[in-house]
Amino acid sequence: MMIRRACVYRERVSPVTRRRQDSVKPRALAWQGEGALDRGGRGVEWRVEQEPEPPWDSGLKGLTALSSLPRNEVPPDMMGWPWLSCLLFPALVVSVAANTAPMFASNMSTVSLPEDLPVGAEAFWLVAQDQDNDELKYGISGSNAYFFNVTSNTGEVKLASPLDYETLYWFAITISVSDSYNNQVQREMQVIVEDRNDNAPVFQSISFSANVSETLPVGSLVLSVQATDKDTGSAGAVVYSIEKVIPATEGSEYLFRVLPNGSIILNGSLDYNSKSSFYQLELRACDSGGLYNNHTVIQCSSSVFVSISVIDKPDLDPQFVREFYSASVAEDTPQGTSVLKVEAMDGDRGINDPVIYSISNSTRPGWFDIGKQDGVITVNSPLDREQLLEEDEEVQVQVTATETHPNIHGQEAKASIWVTLRVTDVNDHVPEFYNCSLQDCAFTPNETQVNFTGYVDEHASTRIPIEDLTMVVYDPDKGSNGTFLLTLGGPDAEAFSVSPQRAAGSVDVQVLVREPSLVDYERQSVMLVQVTATDSVSGNASVASVTIHLRDTNDHRPTFPSSMYNLSVFEHSPVGYVVTDSIRASDPDTGEGGRVTYSLLPGNGADIFAVDPDSGKVTVRNSELLDREKQAVYYLTLQATDGGNLSSSTTLQIHVLDVNDNSPMVSGSYNIFVQEEEGNVSVTIQAHDNDQPDTNNSLLHFSLLPSPFSHNFSVDPDKGILRNLGPLDREAIDPALGGRIVLSVNVSDSGEPALWTTVSVTITVEDINDNLPIFNQSRYSFSVRERDPGVQVGMVEAWDADQTEANNRISFSLSGSGANNFMIRGSVLGSGQAVGRLSLPLDVSLDYETQASFSLIVSAENADAQGRETTAEVLVTVGDVNDVPPTLDSASLQGIRVAENGSQHGILVNVVAQDRDTMSQVEVQLVNVICTKAGVDVGSLCHGWFSVLANGSVIINQSEAIDYEACDLVTLVVRAYDLTTDPRFQAYSDNGSLPITIEDVNDNAPYFLPEDKTFVIIPELVMPNQQVASVRARDDDSGNNAAILFSIFQVDFIAKDGAVIPFQGFFRVSTSSEASVFTGNIDLVTSLDSTLQGTYQVTVKAQDSPSEGPAQEARITLNLFTVDQSYRVRLQFSLNKEEVGANSEKIKEALAQATRTTVYIVNIQDIDSQVRARGRSYLDAYFVFSNGSALTLDQLSIYQRKLRAMKAAKEARKTAVGVMPPGSAIPGTNMYNTERANPMLNLPAKDLGFESHSSSSDLDYISVNSLDDNSVDLENSAQEIKKEPPHGPMGPHPEPRKNELSGRKVGSEQKEELAFTNLGLDTTDL
Repeated sequence: MMIRRACVYRERVSPVTRRRQDSVKPRALAWQGEGALDRGGRGVEWRVEQEPEPPWDSGLKGLTALSSLPRNEVPPDMMGWPWLSCLLFPALVVSVAANTAPMFASNMSTVSLPEDLPVGAEAFWLVAQDQDNDELKYGISGSNAYFFNVTSNTGEVKLASPLDYETLYWFAITISVSDSYNNQVQREMQVIVEDRNDNAPVFQSISFSANVSETLPVGSLVLSVQATDKDTGSAGAVVYSIEKVIPATEGSEYLFRVLPNGSIILNGSLDYNSKSSFYQLELRACDSGGLYNNHTVIQCSSSVFVSISVIDKPDLDPQFVREFYSASVAEDTPQGTSVLKVEAMDGDRGINDPVIYSISNSTRPGWFDIGKQDGVITVNSPLDREQLLEEDEEVQVQVTATETHPNIHGQEAKASIWVTLRVTDVNDHVPEFYNCSLQDCAFTPNETQVNFTGYVDEHASTRIPIEDLTMVVYDPDKGSNGTFLLTLGGPDAEAFSVSPQRAAGSVDVQVLVREPSLVDYERQSVMLVQVTATDSVSGNASVASVTIHLRDTNDHRPTFPSSMYNLSVFEHSPVGYVVTDSIRASDPDTGEGGRVTYSLLPGNGADIFAVDPDSGKVTVRNSELLDREKQAVYYLTLQATDGGNLSSSTTLQIHVLDVNDNSPMVSGSYNIFVQEEEGNVSVTIQAHDNDQPDTNNSLLHFSLLPSPFSHNFSVDPDKGILRNLGPLDREAIDPALGGRIVLSVNVSDSGEPALWTTVSVTITVEDINDNLPIFNQSRYSFSVRERDPGVQVGMVEAWDADQTEANNRISFSLSGSGANNFMIRGSVLGSGQAVGRLSLPLDVSLDYETQASFSLIVSAENADAQGRETTAEVLVTVGDVNDVPPTLDSASLQGIRVAENGSQHGILVNVVAQDRDTMSQVEVQLVNVICTKAGVDVGSLCHGWFSVLANGSVIINQSEAIDYEACDLVTLVVRAYDLTTDPRFQAYSDNGSLPITIEDVNDNAPYFLPEDKTFVIIPELVMPNQQVASVRARDDDSGNNAAILFSIFQVDFIAKDGAVIPFQGFFRVSTSSEASVFTGNIDLVTSLDSTLQGTYQVTVKAQDSPSEGPAQEARITLNLFTVDQSYRVRLQFSLNKEEVGANSEKIKEALAQATRTTVYIVNIQDIDSQVRARGRSYLDAYFVFSNGSALTLDQLSIYQRKLRAMKAAKEARKTAVGVMPPGSAIPGTNMYNTERANPMLNLPAKDLGFESHSSSSDLDYISVNSLDDNSVDLENSAQEIKKEPPHGPMGPHPEPRKNELSGRKVGSEQKEELAFTNLGLDTTDL
């Protein structure tokens, strides 16, 4: 509820009266909210809003006057003016219900926004606090306010216009907040735009071109291009690539390559003629990636094209226009006639040097010539096609084209081609006869012939050709010129015909039998015909004679003298043995028809005997089959046949005579078993002979053939009884024989020659156990790999001379230190031989590092009743296996430091990997890259900065992209890998971390932090060495690069009339820091002139302190507003200066809250007792606003109403409940209405007049109930008010009566008077 009061004072008094009135102490003075006052004949108007009571109630006792004192003290006669108390006291008593202006949060000074923030997206929030919890309205103004839209009632700020780091990387806006009661609060906010990868690289030109020689060496520079990217960091690091090469022929894709600096290098050889004379490269430039729309993206430029023209050089020989030249010319063509034109051109199409033609070779030299300039081939001499028949009627001419100028090597540039000239025919030859076969005819003059001879059988069939007639007709002309007709004549032409009758070129000619009856040997043995060949065009002809001889035929049969012949032969007579040679057959025919041949017809014995076909001699054919014991007589049929296949036959009876041809035969088989040492042999050999009994051919004789064991035995020669000569030993027999002795007994007859048969007698000598096993070695050495369980270690061998399994079976056993790690398993290799396989159990493996070798004893034994055995030594060596994983040397993983921005290149450090195994092959692998900034993971932006080679070398990949401000620690996670590790074991080491600290380079200038401060200097108060202003700055670098030192760069004084006065040496700045923020405190060096009116402009320079390289700096200009003595205000108090000084801080706080200014107290002094009126002391002060302006006395009067309302509340607090104040009042209240009348008593308004006896008789219309509902305890209000910061919220205006009623002391004893003393407005009250 808002309550307004009025205080009007219009009394005019003389100085005498004024002095008299000043000497009288006034009893009370009512407080007013608004009114008018006349001072010295002038009217003063004021209006004050009621506000909360200040917390310094006791501190303002005795305050009586407020005046403007430029340089002089207030005149003594002014201190007692009654109007001054009415004016000043309300201005100094601040109400509890004052509305406080809102204030922005402390962080509302700077905001950072990414430039890719979408339009319409939330940018930030404006946040302010209001102690009164008023509804706040937010706003943004300034030249850059168009970037944002603000929701006034919530403070949400959205982006209205796109941001662009490259155009405007920071700007300022003015933010404001209002609570509808106080002036709008404004503050400047710095908006920092963060760069994003929103720009693609841009080439300096949209097209490029270059001319290069086709002989340019590989690796040479063709041209250079350049593209720029406006982004920063890796987003601005440009990488070039060739996207396409036109023409896209084979190999052109890799013909050029582009370097990181944009240089295009020739990567392959050029050729103007065989490849291309022009290339077009499509280039793109991409950045190295950066954040854009919360993703890491790579931006690429539009494609540009590079045109490369290849310059031709004379490095090629000329080329003929056509690959093949040919022409035809008649053989009777005159000399000088043009036949053909050849054409060649320079192979270097870009030069096109003229060529000269010549004939360098020819199959017919001199026949043709060629024009040097035009390449026309002409006839140079007479032509003859028939000379070219073996050359396919063609002349080959080699034409050479030579360029006029030499090539790049100084040599002639020339090329040759063979030209085919076909010579065509004219009819200039007669067909001729040749004695040859067509495929063999060379048609030389020596083969020309006119007489021919042939043969034929008499009465041969029709069209049977004459034999042995080789006649060929040949006409070398071609086509119709070479066509001819064949006809037959002569005395015997009727009996024969000729074939063919028409032909062309050449043909085999045959004379055929036409009438067989006319071909009769008995009538005529020789016949004669003539063959004529006539040219079908010219009619010219040739004639040849053919003599034909006739052959006779067979017509008689051969005959034998007798129909049967008796013969004999010994059995098994040798092959070719003549049985008879006297049998003959006769044939009266002559010649072939009278020639007789002999043969044996198939039948019994035809496979045993043979006959000579010419002489008829009969011989033995198969001696083996001629066996009397099988067949004694054979009957054969002998046949005689003449040349005409006519035949007759006779019978041959052959008797076979006996010879000694059968060997003795043995009955049965002989296998004898006998125990060694004790057994004996006795056996009879049964045999017989199939030859004729009782003859020498069947008489038998026995003998023992020599053999390894024959000397141990004997045989009876007539009876065939076999016996041993002594004891037998099984071990003396070859083990492979299994104890068997094989003897050969020879059984022979007595024939001539004698025949014999051999029989085998097998004697098995049975074994007994009389031998021990024996190892093949006395010492064995084996090796086995560690970590291999169950593998075979090696084998030992032993043998036992006994030859049966029961006696020679061998078993093995192990002993010695470590024998329990092995096992041996025996197996039989053969009879008496065994192998012991030494191996590891499946659950046992050896460890090279624990024990590298074992010495064992292996034993071999068999089933010997005496338990005897033999032993051998076994040494087992353990082989090392690559089973231990590699390790990283921790000393090589110590942290290293790398400077940013391309400061370092190449190898940084070598990570050392180790492996205890002997055959290891270790490489170092990069597992992960961790990028952090101030301990916070920043993603993958540093992943391409470094790489790790297999040998452990850590190298810099992207030196230019290394950015300390983006990432200050790169951790390379590495491991060692053994390429040769056994697959069963781990090949990797534990991961190791190599920290790479990115060192800062001084690449950032300091920058000042925005401050929402106004600096004011009161020259009268400020003293040397006193701080008058401050600045804050930061540097994004680190260490010394970020250490900032402030200095005063320039000081100017700007007077109110605009004059600029330089001031040097008046200020100094000191530097301090906290965290990464540096503060420059500006102190006054010397006293300032308090009469100067204007502003000091102090330019402060912030400069960093790099360890090396140039320093960077930034500047800022501060305005230090001066408040001169014209703004000095004096306040009077009824207390002495000691009491005022003791409460000065509370007084300052109340005054500052009421005026919303900063109060600066100059001094506090007692008033001289001779001139003192109502006041006892005074206080001189300045009231300064935050913008540097200050309150004058006239401007200060507008705050009187606030102070009066608080004073009225103070007075109400001191009035007891139920006690009426002295004066007109509303019954039951101590309040008065604005008309200064009691509505219950209907009293008129009363002029207070500020007399000393006057009281505060204000009237009010407000009822008691309304006061009760708005009661507060004013005694405790000072303690309960929270001292909120200046920017805190302010509550609504409270009802003043609430304070008044709550402050009454219930039941207090006071006199009931119509008026009360308003001590709050009395100087003695303070």
